[in-house]
Amino acid sequence: MTEPVPARDSRGTRVAAIQEALAAGSLRGADRMVDALHPAEVAHLLESLPPAQRAVAWQLVDADSQGDVLVELSEEVRSELVADMPDSELVAATEGLAVDDLADLLAELPEAVTRQVLRSMDQRDRERVSSLLAYPEDTAGGLMNTDTVTVRADVPMDVVMRYLRMRGELPERTDCLFVVDRHDRYLGALPLTRLLTSEPEALASTGMDPEASPIAPETPAHEVAALFESRDLISAAVVSADGKLLGRITVDDVVDVVREQAEHASLAAAGLEDEEDVFAGVRKSARRRALWLGINLVTALFASWVVGLFEATIEKVVALAVLMPVVASMGGIAGTQTVTLIIRAIAVGQVQPSNARWLFYKELAVGALNGVAWAAVIAVATWASFGTWDVAAIMFVAIVINLVAAAMAGVLIPMTLKRLRIDPALAGGVILTTVTDVVGFAALLGLGSLFLV
Repeated sequence: MTEPVPARDSRGTRVAAIQEALAAGSLRGADRMVDALHPAEVAHLLESLPPAQRAVAWQLVDADSQGDVLVELSEEVRSELVADMPDSELVAATEGLAVDDLADLLAELPEAVTRQVLRSMDQRDRERVSSLLAYPEDTAGGLMNTDTVTVRADVPMDVVMRYLRMRGELPERTDCLFVVDRHDRYLGALPLTRLLTSEPEALASTGMDPEASPIAPETPAHEVAALFESRDLISAAVVSADGKLLGRITVDDVVDVVREQAEHASLAAAGLEDEEDVFAGVRKSARRRALWLGINLVTALFASWVVGLFEATIEKVVALAVLMPVVASMGGIAGTQTVTLIIRAIAVGQVQPSNARWLFYKELAVGALNGVAWAAVIAVATWASFGTWDVAAIMFVAIVINLVAAAMAGVLIPMTLKRLRIDPALAGGVILTTVTDVVGFAALLGLGSLFLV
């Protein structure tokens, strides 16, 4: 029996085949393969091509699918393609898009194109798009879709069923109907499963889910993702402060938020921008990375300056120079473990002022315990290598000091950055490395100056 091919491998195979066809100049074959792809797969293909091949592949995308593909692309690749498209093509690409996708795309199009698209829409759709554009994209209001199905609380279930049959189709990923009063104020959610299993004469209000709490439009996107995760939601209502139903958020939008958060954490730790194009030009990529290389150079020079203060000690006790990387490395690893845990806890909302002090002392105790345990091992190894208990004792104390300092820094740095409204994932690692290097070198060389020279 033939084993099914995993989706990732299948997609990779298709992308590789199209890349080979483009490289060979076989545009007819590449054209057929591109037409057979889902818009998300076309977006993945474009993001996997160098700029020259990307421009050629984009010309192979059917005009009716270009809008769906643009929505799926990362911001940088999308802006690159949009910049080369005439206004008439951009307007045509927006036709037929879902309202929430259209709002996301319009936010990045030239202002003249946005005005032209809005003018081409009917009054109802224009108001729906304008309501979405009024909210930042990283909030519940920016994530929501205004395409909802509502029913009145006093309507029997059989009437609701007849209404749905007359309507003909439901918006994608509809798992519930929203119950409202005559002023469109949100009352609750009626799951489709309850609609199908309830008595025909029962009222819609009797089937409402009492746990279907609405979400305020100003709620940050990461909090929306946390709500969907903790409550296992498929969709949720977005309700204004005066109780009116504005729209709904569906799980596919939340999956995008979770993916973006994961990418942000990994890229920010290396000082890179979100959704950075891996095939961007050399000068553009070099310019972006230069800033954090420069910051790292400044911190490295500071650590080097601290070492220079103990030059005389190093000349007299060469063993300390050999052991310096051990102290710095142990502190760096311990600090990275702590700062990673704290940044994650902050991101998911687990760290609050009420538990921050307890968490600080807990990590301090962990650092001290690991410091004593591993310092003892390193001290014995130092004695075995250099045959002197003096250097071994200094290594023991320096390791303990640096691991305790690493634990303190691992908690305090992200919390302080968060309070200063600076992304801890972006700056925490650089500051932590400086702290552990400086404290480790100062402890080892300072103790060496006091007791060995």
